[in-house]
Amino acid sequence: MVKNSQAVDYETKTSMVIQIIAKDHSNKADCCSTATVTIQIKDINDNSPTFPKEVYTLKVDEHSPNGTTVDTITATDPDTMDVGNIRYRLLPDSILKYFNVNAMTGRIYVTNSKLIDREVTSLYSPTLQARDQANNTGNTVLEITLTDINDQTPQFNRESYIDYVKEGSDLRIQVQATDRDEPPNSEIVYGIVNSNYSGKFTIDPTTGWLENNGPLDREAMQAKDNGQVKLNVTATDKGSPPLTSWVPVIINVEDINDNTPKFRKTSYKFLVEEGKKAEFVGSVQAVDLDQTIDHNRISFSIVSGSFGQFIIQTFRDEPDGYIGNITVDPDIELDYESSFKNFNLDVEAMDLGSMKDTVTVEVIVVDVNDERPQFKPVAPLHIKENTTITEAVGRFEGVDLDMNHVLVYQLVSTKCRCNGSLSLGPCPEDWFILEPTGEIMLNEEFVIDFEKCDQVDLEAQVVDELTQKGENNSATPGHIVINIEDINDNAPAFETTDSLYVVVSETASVGSVIASVTATDRDSGKNRQMTFSITNIQFRDDVNNKTTELGSRVFRVVTTQEDDKYVGNIQNIEVLNINVKGKYLVTVGAANTEEPKLFSETKLEIFTVDKSLKVELLFSKTVAEVQAAQSQIVLLLTAATQTKVEVVGIRADSGSTEIRAAGDTVMEVYFVNANGTALDSDTAETILSNSVERYKLQIEFGLKDIGGTVVTEKQVNPVMFVLLGLVAGLIIVLAVMTTSLVCTRRSYRTKLKASKAMNSAAMVVTGGDQKSGPVVPGTNKYTMEGANPVLNLNIDTATDLGFDEEGSNADRVSLNSLDYNIDMVMSDKDTMPMMMIQEEDEEEGGADNLYVEPLGEALAQRGKKRVNNSPGLTFANPSLSTTDL
Repeated sequence: MVKNSQAVDYETKTSMVIQIIAKDHSNKADCCSTATVTIQIKDINDNSPTFPKEVYTLKVDEHSPNGTTVDTITATDPDTMDVGNIRYRLLPDSILKYFNVNAMTGRIYVTNSKLIDREVTSLYSPTLQARDQANNTGNTVLEITLTDINDQTPQFNRESYIDYVKEGSDLRIQVQATDRDEPPNSEIVYGIVNSNYSGKFTIDPTTGWLENNGPLDREAMQAKDNGQVKLNVTATDKGSPPLTSWVPVIINVEDINDNTPKFRKTSYKFLVEEGKKAEFVGSVQAVDLDQTIDHNRISFSIVSGSFGQFIIQTFRDEPDGYIGNITVDPDIELDYESSFKNFNLDVEAMDLGSMKDTVTVEVIVVDVNDERPQFKPVAPLHIKENTTITEAVGRFEGVDLDMNHVLVYQLVSTKCRCNGSLSLGPCPEDWFILEPTGEIMLNEEFVIDFEKCDQVDLEAQVVDELTQKGENNSATPGHIVINIEDINDNAPAFETTDSLYVVVSETASVGSVIASVTATDRDSGKNRQMTFSITNIQFRDDVNNKTTELGSRVFRVVTTQEDDKYVGNIQNIEVLNINVKGKYLVTVGAANTEEPKLFSETKLEIFTVDKSLKVELLFSKTVAEVQAAQSQIVLLLTAATQTKVEVVGIRADSGSTEIRAAGDTVMEVYFVNANGTALDSDTAETILSNSVERYKLQIEFGLKDIGGTVVTEKQVNPVMFVLLGLVAGLIIVLAVMTTSLVCTRRSYRTKLKASKAMNSAAMVVTGGDQKSGPVVPGTNKYTMEGANPVLNLNIDTATDLGFDEEGSNADRVSLNSLDYNIDMVMSDKDTMPMMMIQEEDEEEGGADNLYVEPLGEALAQRGKKRVNNSPGLTFANPSLSTTDL
């Protein structure tokens, strides 16, 4: 047997020679015998392919043609069956779009020359995997570096270069380009393409700095160039072959401003009336002798003396000058009553080169009465809500610089900050009135309420009734902010919630939250703080229909605050009696903590569930198993009963009855409805037995009994169902046969009577005025219209065939067909009278009644005298067939 499997290695030894000694227990010299065993070791595939190196560093030119060999790398495997059978692959698969390997030879080659770009990725690190016949693998890492070729053209940093230089100044601008290749392919040489102005500039071939090699003269340039020099600068790399690109360089030679603007006059003087906006005052003129518009363009400005009252605008004054129009500022009205009646303006004319000339302009203001009233600032007012003061709560104050003025105040708008908003909006009510004198009064029609709005902004304007010119009202409206201060005028308000609660007395430990109330107060700050208290507790016993006052016992209320709401949690302070059934009527009050302590109440109904409604569920599981599955059992019970399931205990059963065995578990629960009622054991058993959840409770959790009733699944006996079906089918067949026989016999008897009546009918010879025609069997009427000689004759019930009462539909059809046959036999010219029916009814057999048909008796009585001596005539009805019989 193999003792050391690791030593049995084909790659170390292909065979082993072992000497085996056999000997007995004697001490004789010939006690032993030896045998030599040669064991040939068979090779198995227990070695993985290995590479000579863990990492191979390879290089290949970027964009090498597809199929270019990067290197050939092979692995070795000492197993004999793997010689020449090693397969190679590159990992990961994403490398295959760049490189691949010949699976047989290990040759690594390029798969896509366009994708191997050194400027995108210069190094690839795939894994070369070798796999033998037993799927043993060996790996090595390839570091494939892409070597650079000159495939990138130099790129300038800008699409074009633009610079500005004044004539007589030196130009220095650097042109830069980059090449993404590696040196020397990325080394760049700069140059200038020959042009009209290229001789005036030089460029450093290495750094790209472009400079002028002589003075730049704006006037020496061609007029069509408009002072613009355009050069083309090239960038050429040192690769083989070299690549070149170029960029335009635009140099704008600016003209030198060497001429100063000059006014045409040494001074100016103008008059202007006060109170006129944008009024024209006068014009000044100036010229500049420079030749370009950039240097001879003049702009006028008022450098001093205006005090913000005047503006000047520049316009072109053909052919060679500019004009400056002085006007009053459009937003300003000159005021003669102010301290500024005369203005000495310093007007400046300046070209774009900041060369300037200055002139003095005197402006005299002509008096006009046009002052507007203004408001004085007023501090915010503070008023408590619900105030009823009758005097003014504040006032607007206005001023007018005119000596004679009458100021009248008008309310423009009223804005309020309401309902906790941070911005002002329309007011729901007009709480304030503005008198013409500026006094602010309370509006007696409304009451100020902090809970509606806590700030009011009154906007007003003041009007000078004696103004003669211009606007007579204030330029800007006046504002007074009135802050409304809160007082405690709102009692706590309970939120409308469910006032009905249910508590299982047995599960309510001391301190449990039985119910809760929530209240808010519209006041703010300390005025909204409140505490809850229980003012009254009553218990209404449903059994005795008795109400008991409990005072402050049983429950207490704990006040907490949640954001802007106050919550009162009702807790029991003693154990609830589980033997009583009824409800607690708890009155909860909420009172403010600040004076005046406003108070409000609400009433709660707390229904109790007593122990008589406790239901015991018997499970065939152990206590530990039922406790572990309690949550799942409760979910199934809740889904089945649509109630809240309260588990009060889980205990081992004593096994006192036949259905209760030792090891069973009893779960004590209450099924509580939201309306305060609970399910008893019978109701719970009925609901659970008819629910789909009962099967899961029985099968998975072993439910056996509900409140004393064994929960068993009804057994279906197929043999019983088959027997019941056979009996029911036999009964149905017997009923159908009996009904068929009765109906057949009755139909036969009725038709037989009709046939006998028709065969015994006698025809009576009558006069010419006698109406004739076939009679209707069983009636006292003829079939012809108007023939009814014995209309009021009483019909003997003994002779009635019973067609109307007992006859079936089949009987009626048969009689109708009989009438039809008689009509067909009797001709219109037949004058034979009808004969009397003289046969008796064999079954009813009345000896006193000689006539079966009432009509026959009537005809016999009418024609006795005529037919006494005449022989009776009878006839057979040929239309009566055996089918009718």
